[in-house]
Formats: sequence, structure tokens, C-alpha cells
Amino acid sequence: MGRVTRGAVGAVGFVLARPARILGIEPFTMELIAGIEGRLAGEGHSLLLYVVPDTEAEIATYRRWAEGRLVDAVILTNLSRDDDRLDVLGEIGLPTVVVGGPRRDLPFTNVWIDNAQAMRDAVAYLSGLGHTDLAQVSGPGGMAHTQARVEAFHEQCASLGLTGAVLEADYTEEGGASATRSLLGRAGRPSAIVYDNDIMAVAGLGVAAEMDVAVPTSLSIVAWDDSNLCRLASPPLTVMSLDVHGIGALAADCVLNVLAGGPALSHTAPRPHLVPRGSTAQPG
Repeated sequence: MGRVTRGAVGAVGFVLARPARILGIEPFTMELIAGIEGRLAGEGHSLLLYVVPDTEAEIATYRRWAEGRLVDAVILTNLSRDDDRLDVLGEIGLPTVVVGGPRRDLPFTNVWIDNAQAMRDAVAYLSGLGHTDLAQVSGPGGMAHTQARVEAFHEQCASLGLTGAVLEADYTEEGGASATRSLLGRAGRPSAIVYDNDIMAVAGLGVAAEMDVAVPTSLSIVAWDDSNLCRLASPPLTVMSLDVHGIGALAADCVLNVLAGGPALSHTAPRPHLVPRGSTAQPG
């Protein structure tokens, strides 16, 4: 495993269709890249990272890479339920590994993350503390993992007899702050909010302070994915922790196996698990 095959260029492509400014501040993406690159470098491969503005430019990049034989394989993330990129990559025959796909039965080797069960665990934890009015500040609704979390949030709230509201945001500080102001400014505001990433959760914590909503006395906060931002916040944020670096390393191992002629396989990543900290408590 890991040897560069005859005619290979020793590079693995990773395209991100998102604003470069988000890439620079989002711990999840950087941890994933570090995990991928660390494992590939040890096997004589390099990671070619390319940031583009939209999916159309991303697909054009894959076609250019395939035509020019510029990479041996690609890693695909942030899938939608019916993702055109899968058809394109199948058509051009570029070896592909999918991280975080919407389901296990993809035509490519994939690393699947059970976001739905993790969200059910988060809601059950808050319900166990006594919270009955919950909210979720989600990521972009077109992403499969966002849809899985939102559906699970609504289902678990209904199952436990809780009130649950969802506001869609964009993973940015501005998006998290805006959604939090909306939630805390309405009548019957939630006593607990689950955020789909750490940046939005920290922004929400700041908005709560501005609005004199004490955390965790009057508002509990749960962030998705752990990071230094969560651990250094005041109070430190309760999180649904995921070994992002480990998932990157697993994705790299999958790439190496594909390049060695291995079959398309589905791998299940360890499920995100709750790490309680000072941002959650029984409702006041």
C-alpha cells in the first residue's frame, strides 16, 4: 500500500468550493487536511489543494486534472443528497474517495459519519438536563450532513416531546451571530442551542453576553466538533467531538488502497461523542 504506481504523478487532489476566508478560520477543514497530508506524505504522495468559488469551477477542475493526468486520485467532501460531482467523476474515471457522504452505498470508497445519531445524542443530552425548548443553528441546507442533522433534530425533539426550531446559517461568525440574535430576540426563546460548527457557537456565546443572557444559567450551548476555540471559550463549550484528524488519516489510507487496486469499500468513522463542559447546565 502507498507505492506510487507506474505512470502515477504522486499527487492527490482536494478541491474546496468555498470562500478562501472561511478556509483560513475553520478548524475542521484544516484538521482534515492535516490528517490527510500527514498520512500521504509518509507514503510518498503529496496533497494538491485547490480552492474555487463554486461547484461549477470544482467540476471543471476535475476534468482538467483528469485530461492532464495531473493527479492520481481526488478526495471529495461536502456532498449533497443528489450530487452531480459523483456522476462527473464516474464519467471521467478519476479514482475518488468520498468523506462524509450521504449514505454508505456509494460507487466510490467512502468514509461515512453517522451525523443523525450524533444529533439524536445531543438532543437527548439536553433533554436529560431538563431543556424543553431547543434550537439548532445549522450549516448550509444543501449539504447532506446538514440535512441528516436537521432531520434527526426534528425527529428527536418530536420523540421526546420537545419544541425545536432550526435556523440555517453558513458556518461563519457573522452567520452564527445573526442566527443567535434572532433566536434570543424572539418570544419564547430557546433555553439551549446546538450549533453546527465551533465558529458559530463561539459567535453565539458572544451574542448571548451582549444580550445579557447568561451561559449556562439562562442558555446552554453545544458546539459541533471540538477545537481550541471551544476549549478556550469562557465558559468552555460543551461539544459533539469528532476525531477530524483521524478521519483525514483514514481518508488518506482509503486513497492509498484505491491506488493499489483495492475494491470500493465503505468505512464508518467513529461517531461524534458528547464532551460536557461549562456551557451546558439545567435550565435556570
